[in-house]
Amino acid sequence: MKSRPTPTRPPGAKARARAGFTLVEVLAALVFMGIVIPVALEAVRVASLAGEVAERKVAAARIADRMLNELIVTDGLRQASATGVAEEGMRRYEWSMRSEIWTVAPINLVTLNVVFNARGKEYEVNLTTLFDPETLSTSGLSTSTSGSTR
Repeated sequence: MKSRPTPTRPPGAKARARAGFTLVEVLAALVFMGIVIPVALEAVRVASLAGEVAERKVAAARIADRMLNELIVTDGLRQASATGVAEEGMRRYEWSMRSEIWTVAPINLVTLNVVFNARGKEYEVNLTTLFDPETLSTSGLSTSTSGSTR
């Protein structure tokens, strides 16, 4: 029986041949990164928008409260409606007040609406309270703050 000569490899050549990634492994990693990176960036964008909207809603609620107090002091709640613009920092907030007779009791339901923009979308915050025009005071029966997207 004849024996074939075996090719001689330098020591460690077999280990070096297995040390790299195959083309399929590299392509799979690139596809995975191509899916994960856009999803992660979108999540960061959504979180940033939510933070911005929350910050502006807090400012809008503060403006609504301030305008409602100002209307109480200046006897502006006797009007059926009022509008205006408030500025806080570099931002503008449009507000409107509507007063209507409440159906449950002989007092007025006053709603102050503050509208603001965040990244091209319009949002609003509503502050509602009850007001007795006979006594020139607000009733603490129902005060609420709510926000909604238009």
